[in-house]
Amino acid sequence: MGASKAGETVYMIYKALTYGLSPLIHLHLRWRKFRGLEHPIRWPERLGRPSHRRPPGSLIWFHAVSLGEGMCVVPVIKRCVEQRPDLTVLMTTTTASAFEVLKPLLPCNVIYQFAPVDTPVAVNAFLEYWKPYALVLVENELWPNLVLGASANGVMLALINARMSIKSFNNWSRPVARLLASLMLSKFSLILPLSNIQAIHFQLLQASPLIINFSGDLKLGIEELVNMTNMEDLKENIAGRCVWMASSIHRGEEEVMLGVHRALMQKHPNILAIIVPRHPHFGREVAFDLQKKGVNVALRSHGDSITSETSIYMVDTLGELKQFYRLTPIAVIGGSFLPGFTGHNISEAAAAGCAVLTGQHVGHFSNMVVAMQRLNTSSIMQVSGGLELEENLDKLLSSPEILEERRLAAKRAFHGLSNGVVENVWTLLQIHIFRNKPPSVISYNQCT
Repeated sequence: MGASKAGETVYMIYKALTYGLSPLIHLHLRWRKFRGLEHPIRWPERLGRPSHRRPPGSLIWFHAVSLGEGMCVVPVIKRCVEQRPDLTVLMTTTTASAFEVLKPLLPCNVIYQFAPVDTPVAVNAFLEYWKPYALVLVENELWPNLVLGASANGVMLALINARMSIKSFNNWSRPVARLLASLMLSKFSLILPLSNIQAIHFQLLQASPLIINFSGDLKLGIEELVNMTNMEDLKENIAGRCVWMASSIHRGEEEVMLGVHRALMQKHPNILAIIVPRHPHFGREVAFDLQKKGVNVALRSHGDSITSETSIYMVDTLGELKQFYRLTPIAVIGGSFLPGFTGHNISEAAAAGCAVLTGQHVGHFSNMVVAMQRLNTSSIMQVSGGLELEENLDKLLSSPEILEERRLAAKRAFHGLSNGVVENVWTLLQIHIFRNKPPSVISYNQCT
């Protein structure tokens, strides 16, 4: 049996399994809705049920799993709206947090829906209703029913900012999974990996070298104007204080950050830590616990003011990270200080002119860290743990000259890497996806 036929056989088994599990997946979605993890009203969109009328004409579909991936594709969507007014643009994500933050950032004529779960019924219902001409996936969204169902209906496929971590590569390289991965990758017209290593991973899984191109990392994005009107009071309240921020902090990392802050308070009595947890509810848990211990913590969601006695400002809200990067001179990027973590985007902090520090566990963001350090060794500081983080923060807070040097280095490195990335991606999409005029009417077949 040829590799292609074997892959199709594996896919038929996967499709049968996901079809059989559909009732359980439906119940799981309802459970997630009950726990507040799905949108309370629009969660049926995850089953392929639309909540918006489809306009006539050709439609292009952009899909990103969550907030980080969604943020990086927004500039490309804006370029598409500007350059191709003949197309309707549909964007999907899977998380409610992404929906809340991204929807206001998109052009008003972009349709936003939640993506269907990867079952044949949900995917087919979604495709049959929206009838996309092309599907642009972001990063690592390789779902068999989605990819192969779209391809079977003649949808052109692109994977941008494509990443394939060593863990994912090893999982997809297993005998049965490899057949399914090869079949999916054979359906793409364009893959834009983040690095040479990522490109090799895709090629080892049988992606054609002819469809692999390089454009730069979209998570470097474009520096945009940020509305700071709701930050004026905070700017006044923190003026004259030593301020540092820990962003995208995960459970377990708060102990590292709080320990560092306690040590820094001995040397800098007027210090203020701004902590932005990855998940707001986790930030509230930490804040309430600290308040019980007598620590003066102000909570963003409660509208607490920062006073001279405030030691920690807990930002338990969504969508304000860029504003806070422009409020603080130093940013410590979380998700990188404990084994098993994979880091978070450092480019927004660098774009804002922060002195940027991160831990050692940066995962697929290692390409970004290396690229920025190659441009300027002072742009990003990687530290091994709490003690080294404390030493570096103390140095920055004690020396305005060193702090300014680090801030300038980060901003220059960001501009050096981000220049032209969106334009590169858009040009490659035009060549590989929009080279033919999209049909105004597309006939779809069910793939059950």
